[in-house]
Formats: sequence, structure tokens, C-alpha cells
Amino acid sequence: MKKKFLKVLLVTAFLISMFVQASVSVMANEQPRDDVKQEWWFKKDKDNPRKVEGLPDLEGGDEEAVRGPVSNIVLQQQYPDTVILRGPDTANRVALTFDDGPDPRYTEQVLDVLAQYNVPATFFVMGSRAEAYPDIVRRMINEGHIVGNHSYWHPNLVEGDLATLEREVTQTEELLNNIIGYRTSLFRAPYGFLDGQSVEKLAELNYNVIGWSIDTLDWREPPPEDIAFSVLSNLHPGAIVLLHDGAEWDGDRTPTVESLHQIIPELQALGFEFTTVPNLLNIPYQK
Repeated sequence: MKKKFLKVLLVTAFLISMFVQASVSVMANEQPRDDVKQEWWFKKDKDNPRKVEGLPDLEGGDEEAVRGPVSNIVLQQQYPDTVILRGPDTANRVALTFDDGPDPRYTEQVLDVLAQYNVPATFFVMGSRAEAYPDIVRRMINEGHIVGNHSYWHPNLVEGDLATLEREVTQTEELLNNIIGYRTSLFRAPYGFLDGQSVEKLAELNYNVIGWSIDTLDWREPPPEDIAFSVLSNLHPGAIVLLHDGAEWDGDRTPTVESLHQIIPELQALGFEFTTVPNLLNIPYQK
């Protein structure tokens, strides 16, 4: 009886083993469908991106592909006269900043909301996009905002040489001067990527390097409530808030636009005043 039971048990184990091997083989040889785009967990479905013909793209890649856990705190400690991450904590003042525009899909929506609440902001613009949409840059200035330099093509400046950095910065500076009538003295690096040599070169070019103290991570396209919460939960006097009005060709900044309707009234109710980066830091905005 025991021998018969053992024989049945061995046969069952053999059949199960064969079934498992066959299943693994099928899964290993199964090819992914070409029409299924693999996305990071935080990216939304983008079957219908708002592609705009003629919109210059980000040379270094979009934020999710390039950006890493970078802190500029060490650079700020090494170059305190050049690298600035926050304003003084002596007053309840905060500066909203927007990167990667002008973008005809979203920048004017951001400007509409800022005008609705009478809030000034600072826009770090790409030279290539400013050249493509100069009227949007002029609108920024006409409505009381400040414009800073965010390079021409948005490359990863740490991967290049100092000649590339200088070309990216000076080309954008010349272009903006032709559009807005002054040479900006504010610079923000694409992706926030800089090193000691690049900071020293920017200081030679008479720039203040502007970082941030609150990163909303809005480029991940979370819900507006999450973007607003990232600001409110990290709020402090002298905060510089990083947001984006521009996106890669398949990016969506609608959540950022919608979040402003939560961020601005909430901060105003808490007694915070919105101001531009140069006013917050008491530094010049032009050379």
C-alpha cells in the first residue's frame, strides 16, 4: 500500500514539474506587444499627447529619463555668494518659479492664473523656446514677472564642457536681451545639475545660480492635490518653489496649472506674500 501511494506521489510530482517548466518557457519566449508603451509607475497614459509642431525639445532628455536625486546644498556651502537655494526666514514671503517654458500649451494658462490672483513669479526660460515664442516672454514681462536664463537647449551641463555651458548661457542671454530689453543675471541649471567648475564659470559670467528649497516634482504629473500638498507640507518663510510651465513633447502640465488654484489661496490664507526671486533675495535681476 505504501509503495502504491509513493508511486502515485512521484507521478503527481513529475506532472506538476512538467507543467511548471512549460509555463515558464512560454513566459520567457513571449514577446512584449509593440503597441504597449512601458512607462514609469508615476507616468500617466499618454495616448493623446498635445504635440506642438516647432516646439523645441529638451536636449538632455525629459525629467524622468535624466533627473536623479541631486542636492545643491554642498555647492551652496562652497559658493555662498553664487548659489542660492532659499530666501531669508525673517518674513512670510515665498517665490514661485517655473522652468522649461515658454510652452504655448501651458505657459499662458499659468500666466492667466497668476493674473487672476495678482501674483508675481519668476520664469526660467529656455532660449530655443523663447526664440520660438517671444510674445509669451513679452507677456511675462508686461505682467510684472521676472525672466531668468535656463540655457538654450536644456542639456545636461555636467556631461558637457565649460565651452558648452558658456555657449548655452550667452546665446540665451543675447536672445532674451533682444526680447525683453535687459540681460538677466539669474540662472537655473537644467535638471539642477552643476559642479564646482560650472558654478565658477557662471560667477565669471556675472550670474546668480538660483536653486530651490521646495521641489514639487510636478514633472511626474501627479494630481493637482499632490502638487499642492508638496508645497503646503514643506512651506517655510523664504521658500523658493520649483514648478514647471514647460514640458517635453508628450508631457502634460495641466496638473501644475490646476494646482495653483489650491497653492495660492492656501498660502495667502496663511499670511504668505508672493514675490519674485530677486525681490525675495534682494539681488538684481539684470546685469
